[in-house]
Amino acid sequence: MMEKQEFRAAGSLAAVFSVRLLGLFMIYPVFAAYARNLSGANPYLIGEALGIYGLSQGLLQIPFGLLSDRVGRKAMIVLGLILFGVGSAMAAVSTSIGGVIIGRALQGAGAVGSVILALVADLTSEENRTKAMAMIGITIGASFMIALVAGPIAANFIGVGGIFWLMVALALIGIAITQFVVPSPRRLRVHRDTEAVPALMGAVLRNGQLLRLDFGIFALHAMLTASFLVVPGLLHATLHLPVEDQWIVYLPVLLVSVAVMVPAIVVAEKYRRMKGVFVGAVAALVISQLMLSIGAGDLFVLVAALIIFFSAFNVMEASLPSLITKAAPPDAKGTAMGVYSSAQFLGIFIGGIVGGWAHQHWSNAGVFSLSAAIALIWLFAAITMAQPSYLTTRLVPIADGRAGDAESLAARLRQVPGVAEAVVIAEEKLAYLKVDSQSFDAAMAESLTGAS
Repeated sequence: MMEKQEFRAAGSLAAVFSVRLLGLFMIYPVFAAYARNLSGANPYLIGEALGIYGLSQGLLQIPFGLLSDRVGRKAMIVLGLILFGVGSAMAAVSTSIGGVIIGRALQGAGAVGSVILALVADLTSEENRTKAMAMIGITIGASFMIALVAGPIAANFIGVGGIFWLMVALALIGIAITQFVVPSPRRLRVHRDTEAVPALMGAVLRNGQLLRLDFGIFALHAMLTASFLVVPGLLHATLHLPVEDQWIVYLPVLLVSVAVMVPAIVVAEKYRRMKGVFVGAVAALVISQLMLSIGAGDLFVLVAALIIFFSAFNVMEASLPSLITKAAPPDAKGTAMGVYSSAQFLGIFIGGIVGGWAHQHWSNAGVFSLSAAIALIWLFAAITMAQPSYLTTRLVPIADGRAGDAESLAARLRQVPGVAEAVVIAEEKLAYLKVDSQSFDAAMAESLTGAS
């Protein structure tokens, strides 16, 4: 059971995450139509403007987290939100596509995601950290779906420029929550389960299974970003719906996709059919892009393809982080997640610029054909990946005096039923374990570490 202070920390940091993500995702369904009226705009530059925040976000995500170990978590979160707010204001007042590109790049420079996760780790105990991270994950997913519906509605009342000003307000709200609601940690330390550790970066980048998953999140968000360059125009052409009314389509599509996602994840995790569900979802992405490239002018094909795409998208968003956890070494989970997050944002950038280029030269069908090619490459990578281990990471505190011979303690922990891997970090007084939850003897492990 989470302590009151831990629940407050997780809830308030989830709120900081959500106010930022809401603004970023609200712009997706309405940006392409808005940007066409900016001076100097063409399809390629519209794609660059939509995706550019992913470049600065992807490049700065890990450095922000590492810098927060030295200057403080809250200071880096506030700095990041200030950059996000300044970039939003610049995009709001810009009348040229170049000005919006600069503003969007500044928005992405506020790369606070890794810092928020590190602060969650500072403020929660090892046994409750998984619950806190789950709150953050649910918040991210909910923010995405709410934003896709809320973006067109907000644009109807305040315009896309108004949404950028709304982002400024959301940044200020995030700063206020950080300063006055989020508890201050007693001390900062590196958490290998949530933060990137430079010394482990090489091992993570050489891990073939992790690289497959990194390519997966890269491809998924590249397809998403590229799609939003043309889907609003297709909905307008087939349904005669202006972008401000297209929430009428997004809402039922997203509701159906969630209804598909929940049983799929249950089958994948509970019944240990992860690879089958995973490969099936990637195949569904291929099918959706082929449908859009061939028959997007037909209303029924368009809506069916969107349902298939977002159903598979939500399955991937839920299962990829779980697979990263299963594949990563026990003491490198944070590093693996850092690389994974950077790959996601770089996918947004590449999806924007490549999708914009394809749209400029080959029109709508070119964008979807390119996305289909990316999805086919991913399908090959998914088919050839190893079966997931179904192991989870567990952190077990080590009592004073028990971590003297770290390797000896790690060897004894590997003999505990259900433990597949064990790494003991003496200076952190923690044992990082990869365990099979169905057979793990937690009491035995805690008796060895003195945690019980």
